[in-house]
Amino acid sequence: MIVVVSQAWTKPGEEHAAAYVALSAEFGRFFRDHPGYRGRRLVRGVEDRTHFTHLRYFDSVASYEQCTQHPDYQDHLVAMYEHLRPYESYPREYLEVVLDEPGYAG
Repeated sequence: MIVVVSQAWTKPGEEHAAAYVALSAEFGRFFRDHPGYRGRRLVRGVEDRTHFTHLRYFDSVASYEQCTQHPDYQDHLVAMYEHLRPYESYPREYLEVVLDEPGYAG
């Protein structure tokens, strides 16, 4: 299994963070019914509330990249970028999951 990790920093103001979270939730439609999709998480910084990390889990890089070919995928990214601080690129990193322990359900 792989995880696709991307970082984002929203513009100042809770309205931009809220819009980014809402658009990220809607962004899931590109993944949910796709073969190889395993789930995702969006996490937010505790100290820097403008910092978000998006984790998307797939069977393979190829499976993830197929999702990015959806005709509306790029338009949705542009809508999300409107709430982000400008920076030179919006990189993503592919990582391999080497240990997966369930959390304490307690």
